[in-house]
Amino acid sequence: MKKLLTMACVAASVALAAPVLAQDKVRWRVPVAFASNLPGLGDPIVYVADTLRTASDGNIQMKVEEPGKIVPPLGIFDALKEGKIDAGYYWIGYDQGKVPSSAIFGAVPFGFEPWEFMTWIYEGGGQELVQEVYAPHNIVPVPCGVIGPETAGWFNKEIKGLDDVKGLKIRFAGVGGKVLQELGASVTMLPGGEIFQALEKGAIDASEFSMPAIDVQLGFNKVAQYNYFPGWHQPFTAQYLMVNKRKWDELSEANQAMIEMACTAAMARAIARGEAVQGEVIRQFRSEGGVKAQTLPMDVLEELRRATNKVLEQEAAADADFKRVLESQREFMRDYQVWKDLAYLPRDFAGIYLFEEQEDTAQ
Repeated sequence: MKKLLTMACVAASVALAAPVLAQDKVRWRVPVAFASNLPGLGDPIVYVADTLRTASDGNIQMKVEEPGKIVPPLGIFDALKEGKIDAGYYWIGYDQGKVPSSAIFGAVPFGFEPWEFMTWIYEGGGQELVQEVYAPHNIVPVPCGVIGPETAGWFNKEIKGLDDVKGLKIRFAGVGGKVLQELGASVTMLPGGEIFQALEKGAIDASEFSMPAIDVQLGFNKVAQYNYFPGWHQPFTAQYLMVNKRKWDELSEANQAMIEMACTAAMARAIARGEAVQGEVIRQFRSEGGVKAQTLPMDVLEELRRATNKVLEQEAAADADFKRVLESQREFMRDYQVWKDLAYLPRDFAGIYLFEEQEDTAQ
């Protein structure tokens, strides 16, 4: 009888444990919006998948699906909301048409620099806000990558003033696109993989997408002569691992924590990778010719900033979540600016000691 009772207890324990063990096995297909070989933009999710597979001893496995393989890049949100996919990785601003405040979780014209965004997300309430905003859509956003400024765009003509913007057919994303519309441009939205062909065939006159090293991989330097800076519209660009809520709730707390930890590490790795590879590309522009890397005239930047403030106020008036997120960001910056202004060197001074000849900084 003792033997039978022992065997029964063991069998019951195994039966009770089986569902828990099954839940610990994560097998997700993760469609992405960016090719996984793009530095800082597409490769963070590969780092996350590889790190989780190793750290979990194979219990957590994410199969990264290249853009368009199972879901179009701009269709990931709907597929997640409807439960057709487990998770996706993309720039959250692509959801602007359905979740207006998503745009400023992904980028803010004349706004945060990358480390300021990270500080707001992790210490200023940003992470809680983005999860609240997406809760009605059955999606759990996990911040999972950030890079520095994009270029202001690739153009087939020189931009000397606002008259050169009016009537321009341009691919632009997020709030920045609405700013250019305010100034008279004709703005369209295209996935990254369609931009080269649109520029080459003349369907658009100009386009922004990402940082120079990424844009060159996509061939924009072959179809546009002028590459403008600074990236006023996206001083930071944030990517997120977006998870269907039911799938997220099925995870153990340990696996949720492991995924969040891997994505936090990916944020740091993405900014490091993105910053590391831009200088060489721009030096090649200057040494080889062909591409003219130029800064926008100051009066154009001033007009863009004025138009940005107007658009942000319009968006805040039209959507309560947008207003709430914008107010949170502005409140954070009011406090942070006190520290930033006192603690950091002016840009004209920063890093000069690294060069034997100061003039080399302008090369």
